[in-house]
Amino acid sequence: MELAEIRSELEKTAKKLADFRGSLDLEEKEARIAELDHEMTHPDFWNDQQAAQSVINEANGLKELVEKFYSMSETHENLEVTYELLKEEYDEDLQAELESEITELTKEMNEYELQALLSEPYDKNNAILELHPGAGGTESQDWGSMLLRMYTRWAEKQGFKVETLDYLPGDEAGIKSVTLLIKGHNAYGYLKAEKGVHRLVRISPFDASGRRHTSFVSCDVMPELNDDIDIEIRSEDLKIDTYRASGAGGQHINTTDSAVRITHLPTGVVVTCQNERSQIKNREKAMSMLKAKLYQRQIEEQQAQLDEIRGEKSDISWGSQIRSYVFHPYSMVKDHRTGAETGNVQAVMDGDINSFIDAYLRSKLAD
Repeated sequence: MELAEIRSELEKTAKKLADFRGSLDLEEKEARIAELDHEMTHPDFWNDQQAAQSVINEANGLKELVEKFYSMSETHENLEVTYELLKEEYDEDLQAELESEITELTKEMNEYELQALLSEPYDKNNAILELHPGAGGTESQDWGSMLLRMYTRWAEKQGFKVETLDYLPGDEAGIKSVTLLIKGHNAYGYLKAEKGVHRLVRISPFDASGRRHTSFVSCDVMPELNDDIDIEIRSEDLKIDTYRASGAGGQHINTTDSAVRITHLPTGVVVTCQNERSQIKNREKAMSMLKAKLYQRQIEEQQAQLDEIRGEKSDISWGSQIRSYVFHPYSMVKDHRTGAETGNVQAVMDGDINSFIDAYLRSKLAD
């Protein structure tokens, strides 16, 4: 890279930092952080643990945004100093180091830009993620467990906490269904990009003939909602069943009817929760999940009406997969909505899906 090119790259990063400063309203965010920090000092702060965690998540998210901005600004200033030294006296190693650090800063700024742009009403919320294998028995159920591992690995890399709300194991391997609560700032904002059908093509380890199989798993993602969301749920519209939990959980599992299944009769929406020892707590979490599902349904109905007015048609059949994961006859993961793809299938299955999330969210922001 010539010195003129380095100068151009530094000017680009300087402009982007100036844009960030103009759009972030740092003073307002710092005032909000101070307000939240003060709220956390109240003696009764932990009386409502859910509300307290919401405050903590918001404060942590804002602090991360503000501190990251100042960190990138400082890095840019240091790069400018290095550039001036390089102009005065050329050094090959120093130039290589400068180019590498500019590349790293550019990558950080692209990720930061996306985080700052997650501004829809519930983007900052925790996410409820459900996986449901399609037809195909053990093969699809195994694919479900592979996606469960992928999302768990992704969440851990993001510093998010994962809580299993419901788990139904497969007959021979894998899962029949699973519901996760993924806790962290902007968890829903990122994971809403994963909603849809995920398709796997591979040589099945369960087929003695070594034939190639295609499997499908649907992924549903909803924001965890706070009590301030107005979703009317009448008690007479609910059918509540209790049963013994079926997942792994030590001695407590299958000793009491603590698991809860709630059916919303007018819509047919069903939610289950079995991770708590207390039936009361499982019921509370199930009601929260039901609220989120009904809210998501309401939003989707509104979107469907808009699509109908515009003359658009959305196909939600198994053939409308959002992403394909091909293990054989070649290695490729491709997102059909954005065209983003990679040949490093193993990295994706280890949770490296940010490139797909990034491409999808940027495409929606551009709409």
